[in-house]
Amino acid sequence: MSEASNLASRAVETSPPNTHILRQHPSQPHSTRPTPPSEHVVTLHRTREVVGHCIIQLPSRLRSSGSGPQDGEHTSPAAPPSPPPPLAPPPAPTMDEANAGDELYPIAVLIDELKHDDVLLRLNAIRRLSTIALALGPERTRDELIPFLDESVEDEDEVLTALSEELGNFVEYVGGPEYGHVLLSPLENLATIEEPLVRDKAVESLNKICEQLSQQQIEQYFIPLVVRLSKAEWFTSKISACGLYNVPYQRATPASQEGLRQQFGQLVHDDTPMVRRQAATHLATFLKSMPPAVIVSDVLPLFQHLAADDQDSVRMLTVDILIAISEALPKEQQSSHGILLASLRNLFEDKSWRVRYMVANRYEQIARAVDEEVVGRDLVPAFVKLVKDTEAEVRSAIAGQIPGFCQLVDRQALLHDIMPAIEELVSDSSQHVRAAFGQQISGLAPILGKQETTEHLLPMFLQMLKDDFPDVRLNIISKLDQVNSVIGIELLSQSLLPAIVQLAEDKQWRVRLAIIQYVPLLASQLGVAFFDDKLSALCMSWLGDTVFSIREASTRNLKQLTEVFGTEWASGAIVPKVAAMAEHPNYLYRMTTCFAVSTLAPALTLPILHRSVLPILRQLVDDPIPNIRFNVAKSYAVLIDIFKRLPDDTTTLVELEKQENNNNKKNTLRAEGGGTAQGRAIIREEILPPLEKLMADEDVDVRFFATMAARSWGDGADGKGGDGVEEMET
Repeated sequence: MSEASNLASRAVETSPPNTHILRQHPSQPHSTRPTPPSEHVVTLHRTREVVGHCIIQLPSRLRSSGSGPQDGEHTSPAAPPSPPPPLAPPPAPTMDEANAGDELYPIAVLIDELKHDDVLLRLNAIRRLSTIALALGPERTRDELIPFLDESVEDEDEVLTALSEELGNFVEYVGGPEYGHVLLSPLENLATIEEPLVRDKAVESLNKICEQLSQQQIEQYFIPLVVRLSKAEWFTSKISACGLYNVPYQRATPASQEGLRQQFGQLVHDDTPMVRRQAATHLATFLKSMPPAVIVSDVLPLFQHLAADDQDSVRMLTVDILIAISEALPKEQQSSHGILLASLRNLFEDKSWRVRYMVANRYEQIARAVDEEVVGRDLVPAFVKLVKDTEAEVRSAIAGQIPGFCQLVDRQALLHDIMPAIEELVSDSSQHVRAAFGQQISGLAPILGKQETTEHLLPMFLQMLKDDFPDVRLNIISKLDQVNSVIGIELLSQSLLPAIVQLAEDKQWRVRLAIIQYVPLLASQLGVAFFDDKLSALCMSWLGDTVFSIREASTRNLKQLTEVFGTEWASGAIVPKVAAMAEHPNYLYRMTTCFAVSTLAPALTLPILHRSVLPILRQLVDDPIPNIRFNVAKSYAVLIDIFKRLPDDTTTLVELEKQENNNNKKNTLRAEGGGTAQGRAIIREEILPPLEKLMADEDVDVRFFATMAARSWGDGADGKGGDGVEEMET
């Protein structure tokens, strides 16, 4: 009998209860599965033997087992095998051994799942490989588990992706960095898989492991792996190899570094466009590890070759290489390298719009990387050409670079060359170009200054605020604060306020929402008189908007205005208009009244709440719409919390919370039972009676919210408040 068979038979005789259960068919009821004899007790040593040798059935163990006779060998009749000696009964396990054995039973399950037909079970086992490795120990993980995984790369892509990720974190389980190289073999196989997700994870894990290896291990194991992948016949291996040069290069010897550069050059000149694309993608990172002299001698020719590639998908990737080279070389040396500047000019005028798009999308980075002389001589004219490009995608990309690039050019070039060109974007035929320009145009105001902003930008603002495309108008409005900081609110309001008022009634609710969010800032700059004259009616009209988000934002807007102009202003300008809405025949207006009360209340003082706000809610207690009645109950809960906490007649809850935050005493007053006797009396006499009525309402939701509001008084008040709630509930 072979060693594996003998070991398997012994394992069956001594297998733990859980392994017997695993051998039953899944459809067999658990209660009918056979139970092993009670005398088959497994010690810790025997359990490790079963887990490590029998259940995992590693290929290395199976290959070393006995086999049949070879061709040409003379075989004599074999004597009948003698039966194995009976196993001596195992000693009674100690408590520690029994507990440890129990801990290893799940390991057997995981190892079985590695070979299971169900892909989900295999995936689960792969994600818990570290558990198996811990049970086996570092030595057996290196000698048995890793070879087993090395031969298990024929699986579903999802399983292989998980395996690639797990192996990247496996160094500690094989004995530390000194044995980290044993993980390279399975990852090398995974790096050749056709599925890109598997390869990418394998490359990521290889680089992670390489960072932990010693220089000797890198020279002996990792660099040969990179070379093997680079010289493989199939393009998938070469693609993976492109991402494996940077990390080992930084710690390799000078001779190995030169070899790596030469090998990478062969990938750049590969016949397959997919390989050249990956080489171009990784060259920008690879060259950052090289000194300027090596970049000039070795990398510039590679860049020139890629920049002249017949595939635009390769040429477009050279933009990042150009930026990396320019950042690595001293700026005073850039003008002496004709290849670099010639390639730069060719990229600006490339026949493929995708290449020009990449240039436009990285324009500010290019300008910051090159010398100022190159910016004025080459980049400014190229910028104007890209602004007038025939492709809308290119114009959209360059529009996003306007503020950043304009910071780097001199004022004369900005006013005479760039401004006339970008003014044409205001009326561009593509709405996406106009929207992209609208998002960036405000960034020019700090660069131009007050006079030029008034002269050049304000006319463009006015025209774009009337644009048919809502995103254009929205982008202009959302960035007006940058213009305000330059020209002042007075000039801004005189020139743009009519357009803003018109937008407040825009059919696109997002545009109206942007206007609402901008009004508090506008109001704080304009003052009370201007606001009451021009914007007050507008703000109140938003409370009746058909879109809930607008109504909700308008109530927050009123609270912010109250904080700006004061409670007395709110008492005379806002609260009466909110009270009038409580009588509106449309239930949406009455519903918004409840929202407005709950939102405004924290910004009002106790006398205003008592005198002006409570009558509004009392009026709505008998509303025929249940939704309004339970929102009244919610508003009462807010008022109860406020009346419990306000310490006097002049402080608002907003001011109180600011003081608490400044003094690091948040919730102190709440904990100490703050508030005034007047506030508690108002709760008992004017809030609890309406709540008692709502608690007896025919609608279940009204009763629920009314009960919750009443409990909010009982939970945090003194004894009298609690007694009042008990009476209401009974």
